[in-house]
Amino acid sequence: MTTVKILGSGCANCRKLEAVAREAAAGAGMAAEFVKVTDMKEITAYDLLATPGLVIDDKLVSSGRIPTQAEIRQWLSA
Repeated sequence: MTTVKILGSGCANCRKLEAVAREAAAGAGMAAEFVKVTDMKEITAYDLLATPGLVIDDKLVSSGRIPTQAEIRQWLSA
């Protein structure tokens, strides 16, 4: 199963990113485990420049923005 992590403090953009990622996974027909990471120590371990961050299977794929569903589906299928 794919693990999707949302990195951030829980702000509005973090919640929006989680919603878009969940919709992208559902649209792709993929089962994914979603994890919210709010601990700054864990977040900085990913060398994140800005939040929100998106990590798919322990690989940082996006930071500081909310990617489109199409982009997320592409990352999920890679």
